[in-house]
Amino acid sequence: MSIKKLLRDYFNSENFWISLSRDLISILLLIGLFLILSQIIFGMWTPMVAVESGSMEPNLNVGDIVFIQSIDRVEIETKYDENYQSFNEYGHIILYKPFGKEEKTPIIHRAMYHVEKGEPMWENGPEAPHNGYITKGDNPITNRHLDQQGSISYNEPIKEEWIIGVAKYRIPYIGHIRLLFN
Repeated sequence: MSIKKLLRDYFNSENFWISLSRDLISILLLIGLFLILSQIIFGMWTPMVAVESGSMEPNLNVGDIVFIQSIDRVEIETKYDENYQSFNEYGHIILYKPFGKEEKTPIIHRAMYHVEKGEPMWENGPEAPHNGYITKGDNPITNRHLDQQGSISYNEPIKEEWIIGVAKYRIPYIGHIRLLFN
């Protein structure tokens, strides 16, 4: 029996198990294609996160899926640079690991400005212990203070190596499915 005939029989079979295997192979191929395209486009195998809190409202909402581009592929623009606008305001929204800890849930907030070691982190604020970004959520009600003034990243600018990537695109509501599993 030739390979050509085997393939034709496989693709034309009405057998439940063969049909199921075709569907599973199709799904695996689609997932593989998605992962490869994600790596090519965003520089990451899994470039999506679901927004879990309202700290970025009105620009990102709970349940939004946000596509993240790897930090290796972008130069971060801060709010006060006013060179780049994303999600209705100036500056990049960055995804970072709080205090660089892998086990903590990443935070997605806007890069407000960059400070060098020894500079005050804000007007009349403490000196920065190292270079990094000062960040803040966009929500004017729940995020009146910088992350470094509160418990999110208390007195610690966000080091470059803590940054996973920057937000590029969002799909509203779909992340609620992901949040059901938390």
